[in-house]
Formats: sequence, structure tokens, C-alpha cells
Amino acid sequence: MNNNRKKTPSGQQAGQQVREQAITRLAKVLNGAPFIPFNEAIISDSRDRALANKLITTALRRHGHINYIFEQQLKKGMPARSANFESILRIALAELLFMPKQAEHSSIFLAVEIAKKNNKTRHLAKLVNGVLRTAQREAEKYKGLPNHLLFPKWLIEKWQKSYGAEVIEDFAQALLEGAPLDLILRNEGESEKLISELNGQKIFHDVVRIYQRDKAVDKMAGYDEGSWWVQDVAASLPARLMALKKNASILDMCVAPGGKLAQLLKQDYQVTGLDIDKERLKRVKENLERLKYSAKLEVSDARTYSPKTLFDGILLDAPCSATGTFRRHPELIWQRKQHDIKQRVKLQRELIANAIKCLKPNGVLIFITCSLEIEEGEQQANWISKTYKELEEFPIKKEEILDFGHFISKDGYLRTLPIAKIAGNISGSMDGFFVARFRRV
Repeated sequence: MNNNRKKTPSGQQAGQQVREQAITRLAKVLNGAPFIPFNEAIISDSRDRALANKLITTALRRHGHINYIFEQQLKKGMPARSANFESILRIALAELLFMPKQAEHSSIFLAVEIAKKNNKTRHLAKLVNGVLRTAQREAEKYKGLPNHLLFPKWLIEKWQKSYGAEVIEDFAQALLEGAPLDLILRNEGESEKLISELNGQKIFHDVVRIYQRDKAVDKMAGYDEGSWWVQDVAASLPARLMALKKNASILDMCVAPGGKLAQLLKQDYQVTGLDIDKERLKRVKENLERLKYSAKLEVSDARTYSPKTLFDGILLDAPCSATGTFRRHPELIWQRKQHDIKQRVKLQRELIANAIKCLKPNGVLIFITCSLEIEEGEQQANWISKTYKELEEFPIKKEEILDFGHFISKDGYLRTLPIAKIAGNISGSMDGFFVARFRRV
């Protein structure tokens, strides 16, 4: 091992600090926190910031493959009370096996140095070295692990039952590719100049897809001018389906992060945005100001909210397991448990019950989840139909969403899937969403 490596002014090995930052953040995710990418305020150097985020996202996308390596090499399981030992190994294995442009020896050396630095992992430094050296020797085997290992067995069984045996390979491809950045143009007739400056491609109405970018979102062309907002193409479909006249009153029942609210405002509806979290609502307000939109925003529990005047339409983007967003949030795959779904179904039904109370006769209710689980989608929509006789189904028609019409079921529900080929000449995938529409009689 080369001990004559360059050191930073702080005395650390070059590249050590950025890996320590990635390891610390990954450890939080392994303990159940969402992964929030590093921003400029935390890591100022753009190359270091990109590397730290890449290390973590690669480790998360390959979590299932790395689990397999652990099963092969850690016969006694993960050492107890070992601080960041697991995240040290996950980051190093991600870099060693799945980031081909990185130096193999450097990833091993730095992982061992980081283990030595902490009193709780120092005694495990030899184990770190042993695991990584073995992985290096058996790299071809580990790089060729089957894709079904990328998902928990219980999810695979559910998804195959719902969507067919072949869907796992499609989902795995989407997981490993990650999500391109989709933007919704505030002005659909926005100049080709802006789209060119964004290095984007218009893929559907006002949706521009960015495949490669070298800037943070808030540094991209048109951001300060409020020319667009970030929203996956699948997430952009439900708000297009309200089918009401201009100036109709709409309740966006669980408004944050606010993309669907912006869409409703763009269609000239009078919108009230509701959220139980004051801080989330504050961020929605800031984004609306950037976009030069205004809406009535209220902090309230959507399960008990009681408006003075009933609404013409309600958009209920219900809290859910969010498994349809695994391309951008790969940690969810392993954080979710089967019992979580039952709890969320119960919450959704409480929200649905109150949404109906807030809706005028002839009003439109759109129920949405970003979940791939049919309990939070098709079964929930069927429950609504059977339980509430004051509602009638208002089937979604293929012509309402053009190229995405093949995602509409015979029951008139919209079900998008995170598969690599979604429509026409569009490359890249989309989030998994379920949408059902009802009208109050």
C-alpha cells in the first residue's frame, strides 16, 4: 500500500474528507432518514460535491447487490456497536465495483484510513481491507450479480403479481439509470432558445427533459425568472385531468412540494393549497413567488379541514409508500416495510372521507398516489366506488394525455410505471403513479 500519498493542509489524505462526508450521510440514511443531496453550502467545491452525492446514490442504488456481498463475506453478520463501519464498506464497495472511473486502490486505501480514524471502527480496519480486497479479486462476479437482488423479496413478489414477472428487469434498469430532470414550462410557448440553453428536449406539451446537466437547479437558465419548475412527467399528468372551467375553485389537499398547485394555477383555477406542515408550506410559498403565481395557502390537518365554502374540485395527492419514486429515492425500497402500507391505506381513507365533505355536487375529485402498491391504488379506488354512493367514477380518457394513453386501464384509471421506455421517442423512464377520478353526484 502506498503511504506517500498527497495530504491536504489539514493532514488528511487527499479525497478522504469528501468520503467521510458521504459515509456520515449514508449512515443517517441507513438509520431511516431520507437522502438529501449535499448542496453548495455544505460542500463548496463542485467536483467534491458531485463525487459525494454520486458515492451515496450509487451505494443506495446498489444496496441489494452490496447486501449480497455482505452475506458472502461477513459470515458472522454486521459487527455490533461498530459506528459507521457498514456505511464505510457500502461507500467503498460502491466506488470499487460500480464507479469504473474511480481508482480501485484509492478507494480501498481511503476506506481503511477512515476506519482507523474512529475509535469504534479502528479494530475493524483489517476487516474493511479484507472485504474490499476480496471484492477486488472477485469484481467480475459481483459486477454481474442478477438484478432481482436490487429489491427486497417481498416487493418483488408483490410487483410480479401486479405487473408480471418481466417487470423486475425493467424496474431494475430504471433504478440503475436514475431519473432525468423534468421541468414544466410556465409558458408552454417558451422560446426554443431557453430549451436549448437548458440542454433539454420537449417531451410532452410543456414538459422539458434534461438528460445531462452540470449546474445546480437554481443556477440553470430561467430559474430566477420563474420560467419553469421541477416536476417529473408522470407527476405532471394528474393536474391536467380536472376537466373544469376556468376560475373553478380547487382544493389542493396535500399541497407540498407544490408542483401540481403550480399546474392548477397555470390553468387559471382559483386554488387553495393545504398542508399540515408550516415549513413545507413556506417553501411552497417561496416557489410560487419565484413563478409569479399566487394562491391561498392554509396550514391545517386535511383529515379535519372544514372550508366555509365547498370546492368545485379537489386534488388529493395522498401520503403513501412512494415506492413509485425509487429512481430518485432509492433508499425507499429498503426503508419501506409491508406493515407501512396498511397504515398509509388507513390514513388515505381518512383523507378521502373528508375530501368528499369538502366537495360541491358535480365537483371533481382526483385521487393520486406515487405508489406501485395496488392497495394504495386500484384497490383504494375500488373501495371509494363501493363505499361512497354520492360519487360516480369519472373515467380518464386516452385523448386527455395523448402519448401516455396506454397507461390507462379498462376501468379508466391511470397507472404509470418506472420503466425505461415510456412513450414515442422519449428515452428515460418516469415515476410510478396511480390516478383515479370521480364526480360527486
